[in-house]
Amino acid sequence: MEQGITLQALSDKLDRIHALTLLGVKNVLTLPEAALLTGFSEDHLYRLTSRREIPHYKKNRKLYFNKQELEDWLTNNRVNTGREINSRAATYIATHRMKV
Repeated sequence: MEQGITLQALSDKLDRIHALTLLGVKNVLTLPEAALLTGFSEDHLYRLTSRREIPHYKKNRKLYFNKQELEDWLTNNRVNTGREINSRAATYIATHRMKV
């Protein structure tokens, strides 16, 4: 029964959709859920927690993540756009004219 997609592949896709849907309503995430949200592997997230580089919680030897803290952590090093850099440069030049 080869119709382009197998029942197993369809089941896997439905499981992934279910997991992603749950992420939308949960505030506290487990390690696998945090990996799904961030796109990082569980091993990488574990290394980040070991080095205390990512906000996390431990309870009964399990890792948990606050979804809002995780999203804030992911977006805390914003890179300015070229337009923003040019605007700041123009403002700086206009307010710091060199005296000749």
